[in-house]
Amino acid sequence: MSDAQNSGPGDVLSNAAGDSFTETTSKSWLQRIVNSFVGALVGLVLVIASIVGVFWNEGRAIETARSLAEGAGAVVSVDAGRVDPANEGKLVHVMGAAAATAPLADPQFPVKANGLRLLRDVEMYQWRQDERSETRNKLGGGTETVTTYAYSREWKDSRNESSAFRQPDGHANPPMAFTRRDLVAADAKLGAFSLPPALIGKLGDGARYDVDPASLAGQAAQTPPEQVVDGAIYIGANPADPRVGDLKVSYFLVANGPVSAIGRQTGVRLSPYQTKSGRGLYIIDSGELDAAQMFKQAERENAILTWAVRGGALVAMWIGFALILSPLSVLASVVPFLGGLVGAGAGLTSFVLTLVIGPLMVAIAWFAVRPLMSIGIVAAGLLAAFLVSRLKSSRRSGLAPAPTNAAR
Repeated sequence: MSDAQNSGPGDVLSNAAGDSFTETTSKSWLQRIVNSFVGALVGLVLVIASIVGVFWNEGRAIETARSLAEGAGAVVSVDAGRVDPANEGKLVHVMGAAAATAPLADPQFPVKANGLRLLRDVEMYQWRQDERSETRNKLGGGTETVTTYAYSREWKDSRNESSAFRQPDGHANPPMAFTRRDLVAADAKLGAFSLPPALIGKLGDGARYDVDPASLAGQAAQTPPEQVVDGAIYIGANPADPRVGDLKVSYFLVANGPVSAIGRQTGVRLSPYQTKSGRGLYIIDSGELDAAQMFKQAERENAILTWAVRGGALVAMWIGFALILSPLSVLASVVPFLGGLVGAGAGLTSFVLTLVIGPLMVAIAWFAVRPLMSIGIVAAGLLAAFLVSRLKSSRRSGLAPAPTNAAR
């Protein structure tokens, strides 16, 4: 490891040794001021985008919930062994044994399997860059940052862009010769009904499918050689000593078997059912589940997705407010201790603003559908913001010095 010292603002000299190195950079107070105002503009965009994201997500959740409720009241469970013309155009629920006739074959490898879906997953042994920084404030508002870059190798299913590494020389990752591929049966049937590939693609990845070593007979003589190791195809000279660029090709299979599906009966096919609420219903699950179970599962998935997007939007809003307020701490950082205090206050303010505005946006989106729920969301946000403020006030009171006898 070697140290890199800069000879002036923006000038960085670095010398690498081994698979890690450090560099030291400095920013003047003026540079930090300019950067903070640029960051504030980015923060404003981020806050606006998060608010738009909240409205979009809540609208999607409401529309999906309404569509599922509509579908649960309209669905008709039918016998998989017979297509009844009287159900043409209706939302139907079918369950039974699903199977495809033709085997699924990977066009790039000699791998075939009988089933509904065959997923090829590819990992490459490659370089990765890890970065760790420590910033120290200097008197006058400037900063000094010491950054350590470390390089190691890993198996990963997507390529790390090595040209973006701080030190790309000696850490180049080659392009991936093969990538992930999804093979779906085109002739699958569920009793008398045809299952379109678009519906089968909604099934999970399935179970691990081990490649037959006999299928790669003679491939070891290729350059680079191919062989089966632990059920996966290994492309490289020596699995015990992998080199950058070596590949592992694994497979996952959704086998023929029981499935349950909900969709619009269109001839002998199942197609998306358009609800009056606006969203299409096209659902499939492994195993034999009745219609009520499938709709409950879809409602759970909708709730999970809603909370995941909601949480991401609120985090983005918090970061946005922090960026908007960041110029305050930079302006005060002429005295490092004062800059830290202002920065802590700005962080708390950003958090409180998020606790108030975030739930308010969610509540506005839900008000037309569930007004009582909207009021509860706003109340919860205000209560959380109040508790955070009280906690901060109590900590400040606890740090205040006790009055002396002379003062009394």
